[in-house]
Amino acid sequence: MSTLKGIVSMLLLVIVTLFWATPLFALALLKLVTPTRALRRRVLMGLNHLALNWIGTNLWWMRRWLKPRLSVKLPPGLSPHQWWLVISNHRSWTDIFMLQMALHRRIPMPRFFLKRELIWVPIIGLAWWALEFPFMHRYKRDQLEKNPQLARRDREATERMCRRAREMPIAIYNFVEGTRFTPAKRDAQRSPYRHLLRPKAGGTAQVISLMGEHLSGILDVTLRYTNPNPSFWGFLCGREGAVHLHARRLEVPAWMLGGDYHQDPLYKERFQSWLNALWRDKDGSLDSPA
Repeated sequence: MSTLKGIVSMLLLVIVTLFWATPLFALALLKLVTPTRALRRRVLMGLNHLALNWIGTNLWWMRRWLKPRLSVKLPPGLSPHQWWLVISNHRSWTDIFMLQMALHRRIPMPRFFLKRELIWVPIIGLAWWALEFPFMHRYKRDQLEKNPQLARRDREATERMCRRAREMPIAIYNFVEGTRFTPAKRDAQRSPYRHLLRPKAGGTAQVISLMGEHLSGILDVTLRYTNPNPSFWGFLCGREGAVHLHARRLEVPAWMLGGDYHQDPLYKERFQSWLNALWRDKDGSLDSPA
């Protein structure tokens, strides 16, 4: 029965995607031929509106069909008319839908850091491109050691997003571990945390440096699954256990504004210490009962 439920859920995802993709593609083509940034910004507002409805439609049927057991704790003062940076631990593709169930229309249209390869995902890849999601390369350490200039590509993608982000409120989501947690990945990294991978500070530091004065705050989200091995397929089958989402609002420290993570070693060390302290707190909270 649960497998049948998963198949129906996949069909619903496809149907909703095809329904909203048609007008979204039309605006994406219009955006492609629009001659000025001011006009493209107006088209982007329309794309955001469609994307929010796309997200909302998926959340509507998921709440009624899958009935996820999600408990949410959010700070007061959230607004869709302000700029936010959301950082979170990462366990499953389900995380994205849990975040949206908690934050949809409470903060602006989200932008995620995505792997470059995802631009080729049918339909959705084009939607992400049109909505100006930042696509990041995933280089191995030995590649970066041989050619340090490769890292510049990701920094340039982040700079473009942040430059455009100043034009209208957005929420930038960053899974700072860079990939989904598994015990095998934790052990391979020799992570000092029980429930988390090592956080990667570079992207977060760059967003705060470029956008800090615009940001209304940082939302530090902790996702806790009662299922020790959560999966997106299990979620679509309605087999996922209870999920707890806790978000706290952090002010952007004044010392972070205008810093250069990649050129200033003292700033880099201080930022890494700040993020590692957050991760120690998060790991400790995951040790405690929900």
